[in-house]
Amino acid sequence: MIAALPLPYLIAATLLAGAAVVFASIRATRLADIIADRTRMGEALIGGLILGGATSIAGVIVSVDAASSGDASYAFSNAVGGIAAQTLFLAIADLLHKRANLEHAAAEPANLFQTVMLIILLSLPLAAMAGPDIAYVGIHPVSLLLFLAYLVGVRIAAEVRERPMWQAVDTDETREDAPEDPEEARRSARKPALIFAGLVVIMAAGGWVIGQSGQAVISRYGLASSLVGALGTAVITSLPELVTTLVAVRRGALQLAVGGIIGGNTFDTLFLVGADIAYRDGSIYHAVEGNDLYWLATGLLMTGVLLAGLIVRQRRGPGRIGVESVLMMAIYGLALSVEIFA
Repeated sequence: MIAALPLPYLIAATLLAGAAVVFASIRATRLADIIADRTRMGEALIGGLILGGATSIAGVIVSVDAASSGDASYAFSNAVGGIAAQTLFLAIADLLHKRANLEHAAAEPANLFQTVMLIILLSLPLAAMAGPDIAYVGIHPVSLLLFLAYLVGVRIAAEVRERPMWQAVDTDETREDAPEDPEEARRSARKPALIFAGLVVIMAAGGWVIGQSGQAVISRYGLASSLVGALGTAVITSLPELVTTLVAVRRGALQLAVGGIIGGNTFDTLFLVGADIAYRDGSIYHAVEGNDLYWLATGLLMTGVLLAGLIVRQRRGPGRIGVESVLMMAIYGLALSVEIFA
């Protein structure tokens, strides 16, 4: 139905869906901060598991919908392109936090571990693409391994949060993860959790509309699936991560901001699991194009730079942002230029 709309209505539907996803994500960020305080799970863990997964739901719908339609490149590039874009958003958020480098101020063992997990999870599709073309019931074994690795990573991240084996050095710029209102931890998390679930439904519906619009543009105008996926729908469905990150930074919830991006990226690797299941012509890893691999490598490189920044914890770099933020902007800008002009 959406695919048959004239171009002006198609654009309007995409913009409305994107706006709905963004506004729902703003409200979700505030609720995630409240849930983190009331459950005592901490901002980094709630940001990585709950907020990161919720704001990624629109992208999941896009990738699964594209894969079920047989467009492997669109499904894959939407997933990995979103990871690169969302990592860039941390660099943008660093510009907003004027006191010090964001990665320095938001020191948290759980965020550091989840970044390591993200590198591991991004390496698995790369191994699948380089390995033999195998699939059982149309699903590559790496998809199962990817899902299991994510579950194990979630469990270990919780343990790192509860029983950290090291502590970051506190400085004047380090932001403590503590409730602003001491009474908040005594209140029930049920109501904000239910509202949060309703917002997830809105974001999922918006993702479906955006995915349908992207497929219509590809088929109608003959654009490359990797271009529309990595730079079109991936960026649009990643806008909630940008908004939630900026909102969290302005609220002073720095661990939530960093954890939301890293956790969202970690969750985004599961797009590939869902896409591989939905794609019925064999393994999705061997049906993608070179440009899709390019964006996977870009996301992996940017994540490595982010990990280095979290470890080094530079207080101030050029213009009060960390050198890792400058590098992440440069890497994404170069990848963007190559995609468009090469």
